[in-house]
Amino acid sequence: MINKNLLLSVLKPLHFIPVLSIAVLIYVKGMSEPGVTALILALIMLGLAVMTSVHHAEVIAHKIGEGLGTLVLALSVTIIEVGLILSMMGQNSPDTSVLARDTIFATIMIVTNGIVSLCLILGGVKFREQEFQVQGSKTLLVILIALSFFFFVLPNYTSLEKGSFTPAQGIVISGVSLVLYTLFIIFQTKTHKSYFESASGSITVIEEGSHSDVSNTEAWMSFVSLCLSLAAVIGLAKILSPTIEMGLVYFGAPRSTLGLLIAIIVLLPEAAAAVRAARDNRLQTSLNLALGSGIASIALTIPVVIGYSLFAQKELILGLGPKELTFLMMSFAVGIVTLGTGKSTLLQGAVHGGILTAYLLLSFVP
Repeated sequence: MINKNLLLSVLKPLHFIPVLSIAVLIYVKGMSEPGVTALILALIMLGLAVMTSVHHAEVIAHKIGEGLGTLVLALSVTIIEVGLILSMMGQNSPDTSVLARDTIFATIMIVTNGIVSLCLILGGVKFREQEFQVQGSKTLLVILIALSFFFFVLPNYTSLEKGSFTPAQGIVISGVSLVLYTLFIIFQTKTHKSYFESASGSITVIEEGSHSDVSNTEAWMSFVSLCLSLAAVIGLAKILSPTIEMGLVYFGAPRSTLGLLIAIIVLLPEAAAAVRAARDNRLQTSLNLALGSGIASIALTIPVVIGYSLFAQKELILGLGPKELTFLMMSFAVGIVTLGTGKSTLLQGAVHGGILTAYLLLSFVP
């Protein structure tokens, strides 16, 4: 006899999109030269697959709780990011040596100044002032700052030219970052879990009550759909990567903006989740999502890319230039001040928004 809950879960529209995305992937991949219609269809399904993957990650997050939930979201985004970067690096097109650097740096700029700014502004408009855990925000920032300097600053001071690590340096620094990320996960989900919970006790009670709304069947179906969505995103991105690069050339945009476009595609759904949390007066959840995804992006994506570059014998440049280093240090300096008080206002969000605006301007109009 068919389980009723299982049948209802399977019949939900959001479980059909991953399957449809895989079908479109197989269809387009089977073409020797995909036409315009096929590429547009693939682009649409790529966007839907990204959105549904994060939706299913959110369902799983609600089931397993706040700490592990934000971890699932961050890992989902990181898997998508890794897939997009590696698929485009495999195309042997110009500037692939800096694609990972540009993408991860754009991710850091978007999470620290874009998502955080949006959450602080919208929360400030609705509540005038919001509270969050200082211990949690400082922990997130200190890990993010350390990892950023490991991979974006140190390569500029090695014996190699162009801001690269030697194989031994890359392996050791990657190992250090993975250890730090593991300790951070233990810190966030086990030993100091309270640092990353909402400052308001009443909000926490509401959150815990919402976990029971997700059944075990729905959680498992979301897990299967999440895996299919991630596979579809990676496959469709590999098909579309040459078209995306041709589009940048056609519109005269700098090739470095390819990394920015990847970061925007990857982070858009998670930004929506962070904004929803901020509007529900759960700013700590917003910070966990935003900064946590930045940490996972550096700590997990770059070691994988380093491993891939060593295996495929591809050049990998990680060191940032003077302009990018200025934005990086400005973002962290402002973040230490705005996220070090335990309270936020619209003005603090506007400052981060101003930094993001300047970054976007100088990215498209260098």
